[in-house]
Amino acid sequence: MIKAVIFDLDGTLLNTVEDIHIVLNESLQYFGLSAVSSEDTRKFLGNGAKKLVEKAVGERRDLQQKVYEYYALKFARCANEKTTLYDGAAEGLKTLKNAGIKLAIISNKPQDATNAVYAKYLAKFKFSEVLGQTEYYPLKPDPESTLTLMDKLKVKKDECVFVGDGETDVATAAAAGIKCISVLWGYRSRTQLEEVGAKIFAKNFSELTNLILS
Repeated sequence: MIKAVIFDLDGTLLNTVEDIHIVLNESLQYFGLSAVSSEDTRKFLGNGAKKLVEKAVGERRDLQQKVYEYYALKFARCANEKTTLYDGAAEGLKTLKNAGIKLAIISNKPQDATNAVYAKYLAKFKFSEVLGQTEYYPLKPDPESTLTLMDKLKVKKDECVFVGDGETDVATAAAAGIKCISVLWGYRSRTQLEEVGAKIFAKNFSELTNLILS
């Protein structure tokens, strides 16, 4: 029986790509670099802000750190006006809470930015833990943050499921030894997820909720 669900954030609970895209391009252009497309931004997501910037900067490695620092500062102040909760997420989260399931978030987004979007869009669902990128834990797919969070939630491996939209989430769940459900409304295709070992999929939030509660 599942007692806790650990969610990825971007591409799983929230569609944040447009706000990220805007801030990323503002950061690139501030240093005289070419803007990237929204589709490229989507492809670059999943491994934290630093990797996102590195991929966007490309060959200008001498500017990577400067662009990253500018991006991190600017994104922490972002109003997240274009971010949206995915269809069905509100109803699904309420259903899981009403069923007594503990909810948590582990994201590779910097902690201050994670806190900002959580406060604006998700705080009303009262997640037990919300972890972003900090100095205390390695980024996903390292399982340390997941295993630590499971200890805090007091759940066993067979009582917890990791839900995410990316390759990193599949790898995180595998490294932690827990079940993974890959959602298909995020930033990766089913084919991309299958290539890294994903086996359980949800096409929408209603299907996800049913998989968790079944």
